[in-house]
Amino acid sequence: MRQTTKRQDYGPDPFVFDIDRATTQNPYYRNVVWTGPHLQVALMSIPEGGEIGLEMHPDTDQFIRIESGSGVAMMGNNRNALDYRRQVRDGYVTIVPSGTWHNIRNTGSEPLKIYTIYAPPHHPPGTLHKTKAQADAEGD
Repeated sequence: MRQTTKRQDYGPDPFVFDIDRATTQNPYYRNVVWTGPHLQVALMSIPEGGEIGLEMHPDTDQFIRIESGSGVAMMGNNRNALDYRRQVRDGYVTIVPSGTWHNIRNTGSEPLKIYTIYAPPHHPPGTLHKTKAQADAEGD
């Protein structure tokens, strides 16, 4: 049974906010802030040495923007062959096509602050995971 903590999800209503400030101030591993029928916005904070975790979305494209921190983005067509690797830092964007295995690891000395856009939405509206362990325990 899903125990996801719910916070305010402002979708699908029109919404304007300072995404840079919201992203850098977000303390949570995953905080879904807007969900519509075709798109979803989530804020993430990955601790020093942490990672998003290896995943693949068969029907969802993903846009990931680094607001602060540094890391390495890894992608590939096979979970055991993430042969596309790039260093990422403030201002960098990673585009993950649907069906692509991917992970981002924080290699810096501060939390990696990112926002991500899923199209179509991937998580239940209002999903809030305080930690990666919570997300993993909930199968998300």
